[in-house]
Amino acid sequence: MCRLIESIKVINGRFENIYFHNQRFNNARAVLWNGTNEIDLADVVAIPANCSEGLYKCRILYSAEIEKIEFLPYQLPAIHSLKLIHDDEIIYNYKYEDRSRITSLFNSRHPCDDILIEKNGCLTDTSFCNLVFYDGEKYYTPSTPLLNGTKRRQLLSEKKIFEKMIKTSDLHQFKSIFLVNAMIELKDNICIDIADIHW
Repeated sequence: MCRLIESIKVINGRFENIYFHNQRFNNARAVLWNGTNEIDLADVVAIPANCSEGLYKCRILYSAEIEKIEFLPYQLPAIHSLKLIHDDEIIYNYKYEDRSRITSLFNSRHPCDDILIEKNGCLTDTSFCNLVFYDGEKYYTPSTPLLNGTKRRQLLSEKKIFEKMIKTSDLHQFKSIFLVNAMIELKDNICIDIADIHW
C-alpha cells in the first residue's frame, strides 16, 4: 500500500495546527493499516534547534508507523493563474506519497502557474492546495475536495469559511480564489482573480 505524508507547519520552533494533523495521521493509520495506538506527533517528533526561527515544513513519511522525518525551509509560492483541468477519475482522499496522477495533470498547466481540478463538474483543489472562494462578503470552500486538508478543517471548525458545492458554471459568482494548505494561511493572501482562470 502506498505510504502517506503528513506536512506540518513549523514557525519559530513550534508546530502549527497540530490537533488536526494528529487527527488525520491517526485516522489514516487506523483505516489503512488497522493502527490502534494513537500517536501525538508533538510528543514523538523533535523540532531541531536550527528550526527555532523562521518558517519550516516538517515532512513525515509514514505507513503504520513513522518511517522518515525531515525539516525543510519553506517560502510561500507565487501563484497568479490557474488552468482548469478535467479529470473525473482522480482519487486523492489521503495524502499519498505517490502523486503521479496529480503531477501528470500539473504538467499540462502551461502557461499558468497551477491547475484547478474539476471532477464530475465540481471544483475540487489545485495541485497542492484547497480552495477558498470569495464572493465579496463570505468565504466558501468546495464540498467536493480531493483532500480534506488540515487548514481547511481548521477554518471550517472556526466558521471562517463555509462548505458549498461549487461547479465550474458557478465561477462567475465569485471575485477570487484563495489557496490554503498546511503551510499557507488565508491571511497569506495567495489569491487568484477569477479572470485569471484559463480553460
